Amino acid sequence: MRHGFPPTRPGMVIGLLGGSFDPAHAGHAHITREALKRLDLDRVWWLVSPGNPLKARGPVSLDRRMARARAVMQDPRVAVTDVEARLGTRHTARTIAALQNRLPGVRLVWLMGADNMAQVHLWRDWTEIFARVPVAVLARPDQRGPARHSPAAERLRRAYVPVWAARGLGRRDPPAWTFLDMPMHDASSTRIRRAGGWD
Repeated sequence: MRHGFPPTRPGMVIGLLGGSFDPAHAGHAHITREALKRLDLDRVWWLVSPGNPLKARGPVSLDRRMARARAVMQDPRVAVTDVEARLGTRHTARTIAALQNRLPGVRLVWLMGADNMAQVHLWRDWTEIFARVPVAVLARPDQRGPARHSPAAERLRRAYVPVWAARGLGRRDPPAWTFLDMPMHDASSTRIRRAGGWD
């Protein structure tokens, strides 16, 4: 990993899954493998964030979260990174812009849960995210409602890509986004913390 960035080559399609991963768990690994398969991605990078600007409580140390994430996600197609800490970015739009500047010829896809789609309109410069990269929303079949009717979904309705065309999402020009329904693993970072298995 040169200078903290996994190796790339022009033409690759890389999914970006950001979050605090506090802690990473089998559910994160499950949705990552599903995204690799359903979107025909070459790689996925986990972007373990220094901290979530929308959360008042800070996570445990970055080193500890990185170590846990690497133990949970053992797949040669997936890189666990501290890219945001290395770039000095805290907001998704800035992170994506910085990566695009450093990775010419590489196509990026932002991966996020349906819970994030429901409130992405609260993120700083959220429209820039959709203007820069295609977005795949990973959703439980019974939890799409709030995300599908969110302010972001309503505003970007014309950019929606039906699931039958989702495999080519990474090669589409933005804005383009889709829902991927999938059975979700029932692991939860919040439940792990509340059970005293992490803090």
